[in-house]
Amino acid sequence: MTSPQNPPYGTPDTPHLTVRGEAELEVDPEIARMVVTLTARGRDRRTTLDDLTRRNATALDLIKSYGDTVENLSTGALTLTPELEPHRRGERVRTYRGTVRLTAELTDFAALGELATRLADLELTRVDGPWWDLRPTSPAHRTARRHAVHDAVQRAREYAEALDTTVAALLELTDTATGGPRPRSAFDRHTVRFSRAAADAEPQDPEPLDLEPQRIQVRAEVTARFTMNPPAL
Repeated sequence: MTSPQNPPYGTPDTPHLTVRGEAELEVDPEIARMVVTLTARGRDRRTTLDDLTRRNATALDLIKSYGDTVENLSTGALTLTPELEPHRRGERVRTYRGTVRLTAELTDFAALGELATRLADLELTRVDGPWWDLRPTSPAHRTARRHAVHDAVQRAREYAEALDTTVAALLELTDTATGGPRPRSAFDRHTVRFSRAAADAEPQDPEPLDLEPQRIQVRAEVTARFTMNPPAL
């Protein structure tokens, strides 16, 4: 229940002031995310599944060999799909196609290019990424929120000063959702795709890719309601 001394609307004795506070920071990313898609294809279902299992184990072992550099590793969708003979009656299977998808998050960007190159050098393997991001617990989020609150207070004081008065009290502070961190510009959210087919020649020493981290924009926005001391208009 609203107290009679603090009505939800302004009065001549307690005018209200509502402002928006904003902040935008540009910070270095904390993690890089890659998606690895492994594929197997064959006329025999069991052989296709065995090939997919072997390639999955090889990729997992390679990623895990980087130790603490890999902060998170997870397996996504696994599919094994029969592909039927075209223009044939009945259910005659032409081939089986299997895929499994892995997602890896790395914190050591120096090792990122090397791992991406080695993964792409595996048989029938596709690598997508990297996507640069921040952890949900990153201090950058807290800093942006603090700056947004300071911006709201500063705006309120400036509006009150324009009326030759001062801000009296805070009534309400609302965190306005603005989405998560995003790359510095639309062109920075690129995806590098590379893969090697089974028939490709085995390279002796694949050169690691040089992947430069893209800085991240962190935004915060608040709406604040204040009371002001009555101005002399």
